[in-house]
Amino acid sequence: MKNTIKHLGKIFVNGIFRENPLLILMIGLCSSLAVTTEVANGIGMGLSMTFVLLMSEVVISTFRKLIPDSIRIPVFIIVIAAFTTVIDYVLKAWFPDLSKAMGVFIPLIVVNCIIMGRVEGFASKVPLPDAIADSFGMGLGYTWVLLGISLIRELLGSGTILGAQVLPDSYVPILFFIMPPGGFLVFALFISLNLFIKSKLKSEGSPS
Repeated sequence: MKNTIKHLGKIFVNGIFRENPLLILMIGLCSSLAVTTEVANGIGMGLSMTFVLLMSEVVISTFRKLIPDSIRIPVFIIVIAAFTTVIDYVLKAWFPDLSKAMGVFIPLIVVNCIIMGRVEGFASKVPLPDAIADSFGMGLGYTWVLLGISLIRELLGSGTILGAQVLPDSYVPILFFIMPPGGFLVFALFISLNLFIKSKLKSEGSPS
């Protein structure tokens, strides 16, 4: 039992840090940089992606032994598309402003490299508990990066957080940060910080 919990915990943590889909694997970047001009968009995209990833990995892992290799990719796409449609309609019904702000990037979850990569490379080969741990870890890893990027971009680019004025009225918004180059800059800073922390931890852990 203890070994099982440790095993699942390792899978979960890998998605958050060691195999973070954005900072380490660097997949799914287009939608990530496009929607992170506001914190609400970052949270919405992160949760939407996590939902689709979780449900897709659960279904594929559960039925992995019944899916013929010859049609596995079409089956994966159908499963992902089904749950993407669900989250798309939920956002349109309950969060229309958020759905409008994220536009085409919600339907494009169907072809997001993160989900297809985890379904094909992981969920289709492992039992259900492993797939669930992986989906939560990858989803949380994806979401915290989006949240961090969107916090910086909205704060510096608009002076707000979640639409509420945070910086004083005298602050002049730096529009650069809500434009595509600003997104790339903030993302690059996150990658640099991640690499710096990893190198420090590695040097501290190595024998002198």
